Amino acid sequence: MAIEIEKKYKLDKKLLVELTSKLSTVGAVFAYENFEENYLHRGGVLDERGAVLRIRKTREKTLLTYKEKVPNQTEFKQQIEHETTIGDVDAVEAIIQKLGYKLSAVYEKHRKAWHLGNCEVVLDELPFGYYMEIEGTIEDITEAEKLLGVEHLELEPRGYPRLTSKLGVDVNGVMESRFAKTQPA
Repeated sequence: MAIEIEKKYKLDKKLLVELTSKLSTVGAVFAYENFEENYLHRGGVLDERGAVLRIRKTREKTLLTYKEKVPNQTEFKQQIEHETTIGDVDAVEAIIQKLGYKLSAVYEKHRKAWHLGNCEVVLDELPFGYYMEIEGTIEDITEAEKLLGVEHLELEPRGYPRLTSKLGVDVNGVMESRFAKTQPA
């Protein structure tokens, strides 16, 4: 069973810029940058377990992820996570629908990721704000916080699906948080 351990922090634009610069000065190695569309499905046994199925689409690949909350959370968010690459997105979406799960939220984000020691540090921009996540072991996350000087930052306990439910827009019963599309002149 794979357990994801992370901390999430709410940032402002100034801090996002500062952390982007600081990551290279503390020895972080840039890993990737991408734009994501995330589609969350709920219902039935997923709701009973506090779980979700997510389809994440990027230019390079599409992933299906099962996430389930681990009880007794501390300041470190822990979830059971299983993930696989999808070859046929339409078929997977049809399977999910046939199993009775419903699309509940859609959110977009721009993500930049670095490797810092044994952690992955990501800086995310969503339509409703800027965030940083540090993923690794509890000890490695604590060390990364010290290197970045962010131990004092207030944690964001909510995941992007919950934030989308609170800050997004209801589009035909699905909560969405998308960037405004610019129209060609």
